[in-house]
Amino acid sequence: MKMRNSYTCPLELTHDIIRGKWKPIILWQLGKGAASPSALQNDIVGIGQKMLLQQLGELQNFGMVQKEQYEGYPLKVKYSLTNKGERMLNIIAAMQEIGIELMKEDGREEFLKNKGLI
Repeated sequence: MKMRNSYTCPLELTHDIIRGKWKPIILWQLGKGAASPSALQNDIVGIGQKMLLQQLGELQNFGMVQKEQYEGYPLKVKYSLTNKGERMLNIIAAMQEIGIELMKEDGREEFLKNKGLI
């Protein structure tokens, strides 16, 4: 994803960076620590390899994540948050808190307990 030439406000740019189904979840998972693409794919239910790699590439282009490749065979790659990514994680954490509140209001405490969130 490329940056647009014009924006109404800076919030639009931030929204563009985390827009979509997967980017906030990828950032959330990387907030737990560096991870390989296969580990991320195992932790994020429903994401395919192609989509994961595309989203990681976009997050990398925006400076939210960094990729580290290790020498040797088999090839080993890990992604982690950059300083900007860690700052963005604060926003996502607030979104997570609101999601937890909404799920509690909707009577989904069992789901939250199973995920270790309450």
